[in-house]
Amino acid sequence: MLADAATNTLWTCQLTPVPNVTPLQRRTALRSFDLATGAPKIRWNLPGDNSVCNDFAIGPDKALYIADTVNSKIYKLPAGASTAELFLDHRALYGIDGITFLNGTLYVNNVFSNNLYRIPIDTTGKAGTPVDIWMDQPVTAPDGMRAANGKLLVAENGSGKISVITVTGDKASVKVIKEGLNTPTAVEPAGDTIWIAERGAGKAVSIPMPK
Repeated sequence: MLADAATNTLWTCQLTPVPNVTPLQRRTALRSFDLATGAPKIRWNLPGDNSVCNDFAIGPDKALYIADTVNSKIYKLPAGASTAELFLDHRALYGIDGITFLNGTLYVNNVFSNNLYRIPIDTTGKAGTPVDIWMDQPVTAPDGMRAANGKLLVAENGSGKISVITVTGDKASVKVIKEGLNTPTAVEPAGDTIWIAERGAGKAVSIPMPK
């Protein structure tokens, strides 16, 4: 989920399992609602018989960028549009999960391969080949990701950690700021607080924003 106060919109992914299919498949939809009233706004079904709308981020161009984990894709919903378009399809994105903009640059992580990528975007708005960012220590099943104070905040659902990643060029340093969580899947900065979705415990918890 993503609350966008600027447009009074709550964005969410709705995942519906396909019945009587093995292995598990899902059909997913991007949905939006009025933050004040809860009234529905947009519903856009991701293409294909199996998809996982997983996370999204609002870019400098006010478009919404959407991660599809199992189809190695990023979709783009331009501001004011009701239908998204394919932004990038690349094999490195098989497992794409967290997605966010840091200082105008698009970053994504991969929950399957434990990688972090920068997505180049040219002056026409076209995406280039993902650039692998070398991290100085492993992250395990990186999930939700947001930007705050010039750094990336990442929930590691495989290790129960919240980490801060400082990116310098094509390298990054990782600092763990919280451990012992039960499958954290999302982080959201709000002022001097970081809110965490602790999926395994079925609750939201908070920690102070590091200085």
